[in-house]
Amino acid sequence: HLATSLPLPSERDHLRPRIDLIAFMIDIKSKYSLKNVEASLAHVDASFFLGKVCFLVTGVGRVNYCSVEMNSIWKLGEVYCSPVLFCELELEGIRVATAQRLLRMLQICAGHIPGVSALSFGSLMRNSADN
Repeated sequence: HLATSLPLPSERDHLRPRIDLIAFMIDIKSKYSLKNVEASLAHVDASFFLGKVCFLVTGVGRVNYCSVEMNSIWKLGEVYCSPVLFCELELEGIRVATAQRLLRMLQICAGHIPGVSALSFGSLMRNSADN
């Protein structure tokens, strides 16, 4: 399910499936994109930041057209203890690899991978980014 911002409308709460992972998309070419994500973060329950949130940064192949500072994005990942993934949606191979990575994260967050929790996976992602 996709939403352009949070909070989600409450009138359909009873029809909404469980939310296992929230991927916030930030277009590196749009300051509005970052502002929208920052505003939406206030509507996410704190328990989701225990491995069930990630930031997906698109447009990284066009650094010359960058409107968002990379430090702002890295800081979001640090502040919210959530992994930051970078991709270029215009390149099919990278798009497919990113989709597969997100699917794997979703499987872990939904509890479909025995022995791996969203919290331990999130911690593993942060540790590997630090190295």
